[in-house]
Amino acid sequence: MPKEEVIAKLIPIFRHYGYEGATVSRLSQATGLKKASLYHHFQGGKEQMAEAVLESIGAWIEENIFVPLRSPKPVKERLAAMIQGIDRFYESGQTPCVLAVMSLGEADTLFHQQLGQSLEKWLDELAKVVEETGVAPEEARLRAEDTIILIQGALVLVRVTNDTQPFKRAIARIPQILLPD
Repeated sequence: MPKEEVIAKLIPIFRHYGYEGATVSRLSQATGLKKASLYHHFQGGKEQMAEAVLESIGAWIEENIFVPLRSPKPVKERLAAMIQGIDRFYESGQTPCVLAVMSLGEADTLFHQQLGQSLEKWLDELAKVVEETGVAPEEARLRAEDTIILIQGALVLVRVTNDTQPFKRAIARIPQILLPD
């Protein structure tokens, strides 16, 4: 099985269970590979698997969220494309946030810097788009932070209540938060 296919099968396990809950048994079962075959692809073990998962997710986010934000299209179209990307990434709220589950326990020690850089990049990209509308940098940053807070809070509600409506309402409100005028 090609490594990219293995990584694709590992992603849901890490997203659902986090680093500590992604046991080798679960990873093996998800991929259909025995432990030895997993370690053939990932000599660095579970840590290397998690790194590969985070890199794969990062590439997806770059292509489906950041690239649309940087396009030459009008701001509202770029934000709409980002929102569509967010909706796909979180499967309309059904999939937990990888930042949240990978920032707990041992994973926080291992991946804190990488996750922090990813979040900071998202905040920067959002703030730049808002600044293009004439909003001061400090206010643009606050609006970007409020957007991330709304998304992350909605994902927590979804996880606890098993109701995706808070997520759907949250992403529908993103344009009002970023561009209230």
